[in-house]
Amino acid sequence: MFSDIFPPENIIVGLESEDKDEVFEEMLEVIVSAQPYINRSEALTALKERENKMTTGIMPGIAVPHAISPSVNGVVGALGISFTGVDYDAMDNKPVHIVFMLLFAPKETQRHLQIMKQFADLLHHQELCKALMQKKSPQEVYDAIRSYEEAMESDY
Repeated sequence: MFSDIFPPENIIVGLESEDKDEVFEEMLEVIVSAQPYINRSEALTALKERENKMTTGIMPGIAVPHAISPSVNGVVGALGISFTGVDYDAMDNKPVHIVFMLLFAPKETQRHLQIMKQFADLLHHQELCKALMQKKSPQEVYDAIRSYEEAMESDY
C-alpha cells in the first residue's frame, strides 16, 4: 500500500529543489530523518547510479526515482510535490512536479517489482496526480492517497 510507504512525515508539499540532484538530497533527508539507520551516502549513490542508467522522469510531470540500498529495511519512500517544477531531465524534457522516491532492501526484489507495477497502474490515474497537486499539507496528500487506495480496493 502506498499509504504505508508514504506516511505524512515522509511527504513534502512545496519542494524547494530546482534540479534532480537537489531533489534527491532534499527527499533523502526526509527519509533519513524518519529512519536514521539508513546510510544516507550509500542511498544517494544508489539513487544516482540507477538514474544514470535511464531517467526515472517517466510520465508527464512525474518521476519515480528508486534504488536498492543495503542499509534499508523493507521498503521506504518519500513523496515530494513541487509547485514550480524540478528540472529533472525527464523523458518529455519538461519539469517534474510530483516525485515518488523509493528505496528497497536488497532482499525485496519481488516486492520491488510489485510496487513498480502498482506505480505503473497509479500513474495512469491522472485524476489522482491532479488532486495531489492541489493539496496544501502532507496530511491532505496522505488522505488523497488513502482515498485512492480505498477506491481501488472497492473496484476488485
